[in-house]
Amino acid sequence: MYNFALLVQNENMKIYRRPRAWVMIGILLLIIACISIVTKWTSARPFSMWELVQPESIASFMLITVFTTVIAAGSVADEFTAGTIKLLVIRPWTRTHILLSKYISVLLFALFQTVLIYLFVIALNALLFGYDSSAAADAIAPFYKGTAAFYFLKYYAYKFISLVVSTTLAFMISAVFRSGALAIGIALFIILIINTFIGLIAMLDYTWVDYLLFIHLDLVQYLNETPFREGMTLGYSLSVLAVYYVIFIALTWYVFNKRDIAA
Repeated sequence: MYNFALLVQNENMKIYRRPRAWVMIGILLLIIACISIVTKWTSARPFSMWELVQPESIASFMLITVFTTVIAAGSVADEFTAGTIKLLVIRPWTRTHILLSKYISVLLFALFQTVLIYLFVIALNALLFGYDSSAAADAIAPFYKGTAAFYFLKYYAYKFISLVVSTTLAFMISAVFRSGALAIGIALFIILIINTFIGLIAMLDYTWVDYLLFIHLDLVQYLNETPFREGMTLGYSLSVLAVYYVIFIALTWYVFNKRDIAA
């Protein structure tokens, strides 16, 4: 167990030693700070802190998804491209351990971004606009019964679940195709482009639409009580996501363990 923890630590060091990880995090913080500060000094009307937290959270999670996809896509593929994968497999670790350590490190990067942005968005806007303990229905979620603070706690939890599934998809593509650029391109196309048209897809009157991954990725639809399709529930969406998640993990493990690394 201790040796595996060192392996995970090693994979984390690979992520955070590269400037791109900190550039990504810096971009996230800078965008949030700019939105809040510019709004504070240019707006002619008083703002509730939650009115800024909402758009900043939406924009942040879009970028977090992109940034985590980039890291996940390169996690396995970069090892093949650089030829360093051979150095990993000759060490006293199984392929499963190597793959799992990379996957855990990517999820930890996603979690780090999520927690950091949540704390930064809340703290910055509370500092600039004053902490507001009002109900979410007053400004951001007409159908939600509860405080805005608890709404965003659930919002980030739901978004993180979706982020884990999206990250696992990118990680799978990386392991299957061994190309970071291809994995990033395919994953971003699926996650961002198709999601743009998901509202139109959800309107199709076909049963198979209920089983599409992207209909269920945005769990915030249940928080806002606006499901894409009639009759869909949070439990059903979580079940569908769980099935896809198992498929992604199983395919990643199978391909990585069967691949000829010496070639």
